[in-house]
Amino acid sequence: MFDFALNVLPFARFQFAMTTIFHYFFIPMSIGIGLSVCIMETMYAITKNKIYQTMTKFWGRIFLIAFAVGVVTGIIQEFQFGMNWSQYARFMGDIFGAPLAIEALLAFFLESTFLGVWMFTWDKFKPAWHALMIWLVFLASTASAFWILTANSFMQHPVGYKLASSGHVEMTSFKALLTNEQLWYEFPHVISSCIVTGSFVVAGTSAWMIFRKQSVAFFRKSMRLGLVLGIVGCLGAVTSGDLQSGYLIKDQPMKFAASEGIYNHTENPAPWSVFQLTNTKSHKEYGKIEIPYMLSFLSYHKFSGSVAGMDEANRALHKQYDGKFGKDMDYSLNVNVLFFAFRLMAAGFGGLTFIALLGLWFSRRKKNSIVKQKWLTFILFLATFAPFVINTGGWLFTELGRNPWVVYGLLPIKDAVSPSTSTTSVIFTIVVYFLLFVTLASCMVFYAKKSLYKGPESIDKTIDYDNDDPFSKEAFNK
Repeated sequence: MFDFALNVLPFARFQFAMTTIFHYFFIPMSIGIGLSVCIMETMYAITKNKIYQTMTKFWGRIFLIAFAVGVVTGIIQEFQFGMNWSQYARFMGDIFGAPLAIEALLAFFLESTFLGVWMFTWDKFKPAWHALMIWLVFLASTASAFWILTANSFMQHPVGYKLASSGHVEMTSFKALLTNEQLWYEFPHVISSCIVTGSFVVAGTSAWMIFRKQSVAFFRKSMRLGLVLGIVGCLGAVTSGDLQSGYLIKDQPMKFAASEGIYNHTENPAPWSVFQLTNTKSHKEYGKIEIPYMLSFLSYHKFSGSVAGMDEANRALHKQYDGKFGKDMDYSLNVNVLFFAFRLMAAGFGGLTFIALLGLWFSRRKKNSIVKQKWLTFILFLATFAPFVINTGGWLFTELGRNPWVVYGLLPIKDAVSPSTSTTSVIFTIVVYFLLFVTLASCMVFYAKKSLYKGPESIDKTIDYDNDDPFSKEAFNK
């Protein structure tokens, strides 16, 4: 009825970013909290300590809320895919079909089945067998992420395909999809980020309850488990991210150069910019703060070697693709977004590791003073939200760095949008989806907060959740 005479592509891209980022809040959180719950129930199965059973049930509630919202947001994301990106679906259907079918029919089916068994069989199985159910849920969730990333890795680095006469890609080797080098750099990095997200939700919200002096012993134990897992996740994310950066230099040099804000070939050895603002029109940098030798070390793990800039990468891309996509193809990237997204990830994982170590130090058994460290418990609470910001930065870095393609070197973004979709319909659905997301987020925060504030006493009132040791000095002085 109405036609605003606007290009549909930027609105479709905005809607894709909005739905994916919101969906991506809940998937890492549910996988990460799922691992925490697995460990808690395993501890109960081994020690028969009732507090671990209470921890499993308590954090299991938060896990179930995150899982449910993640499923709903995934359905919304699929709907916008079908509405706005039909050309992309036609082009990629033969590649996407197998991984996504396995993800939905096998991984998600197993995940949902074992989750249902876990929820309703607390009194039916022995502790070890019941713990096995939640481990199977976690493994199925991880398998689900693997198949999604298999499809995404093809978009970053197409392998095992041929171009059909219709212009679409056809799979020639399923094995090539599974052995895609991009997948084996991306998968451990994403799973590590999931562990960071879930563990800091457990640790951060526990710190908040310690700040409120409610069920301190219970939340101290939960916080320490979350912090240990958080450190493991941060180390995994940094290590896998470093390996992925080395791969990126060879596979997508334009993305790597943009993440470092480099237009010209660097000197040897190359300095690393901690901070800079880049004028993308004049190709000039402002306010640059550099560390000598560091870019060479980060790129090649040695203090020598230069790095190609965006101008050189741009010439190489034109030379490779002008025959197919024309000389007017614009390969430039949003340098400032990629530059700061990359540093957000690096600084974020480093900062979380540092405050996790502080939290473990002040909550250690022999000199536990975490209740007195109000400043630290408040910072740990704020750290609850940090992984979501870091994950969003990582997603923007990965996806914006592929510009101008939706499938690298094969399909430009402008050719992937649905020809029949109107700007009006996309704007309308953006508003509808946004209201849905606000409603879902409000419901989740409400129920998660309600569950958190009820405390472990809502599950088992027979345990004193304010003392680790009933014979401790604190117990007698209470």
